[in-house]
Amino acid sequence: MKFFIDTANLDDIAEAQALGVLDGVTTNPSLMAKEGITGEENIINHYKKICDLVEGDVSAEVISTDFDGMVKEGEALAALNPQIVVKLPMIADGVKACKYFSSKGIKTNVTLVFSVGQALLAAKAGATYVSPFLGRLDDISTDGLHLIEEIRHVYDNYGFETQILSASVRNTMHVINCAKIGSDVMTGPLSSITGLLKHPLTDSGLAKFLADYEKGNN
Repeated sequence: MKFFIDTANLDDIAEAQALGVLDGVTTNPSLMAKEGITGEENIINHYKKICDLVEGDVSAEVISTDFDGMVKEGEALAALNPQIVVKLPMIADGVKACKYFSSKGIKTNVTLVFSVGQALLAAKAGATYVSPFLGRLDDISTDGLHLIEEIRHVYDNYGFETQILSASVRNTMHVINCAKIGSDVMTGPLSSITGLLKHPLTDSGLAKFLADYEKGNN
């Protein structure tokens, strides 16, 4: 399973990259605004900085909601760097734009997916990634992980190459469960990745090893 980090924070991205397990980055206008990145030129420059930090795919989201606007924005974004993946909303014009970009060999990520039907449409349109938001489903007492399982089943039935990018991952158990059910990618905050490092027996075991080493050298 690929590990993406869902942020626009350059320090968090650099830390995840330094860990040696990062495969890509996803971000969106809300995450950009959280970092104080506003205005088209600043956002474009920030995407360039992110691409300089990582080796994998970087999802860059369009803000247009009509086909022509998405195509114009998406082409400009894709021209920034081969790592850029054009992130499109799951609406009718978004599906049309996905088909257009896939026919041009431009990578896409169809986002805000909350049903198997939406994921099926995205795959039919040739999406590189589809992003079901499991955390947001959990927030409304719906089983987000079950949606991932259902999409996996449908994609496997028909051999779709679209990768399931489990988004809105909130914690380490989300990461582990996504891996168990066959998600191709997860994206979440830095804490969801670094949290996998932690176990009390690792801490206590290391403390004992170090203590015994000190005894042997005194």
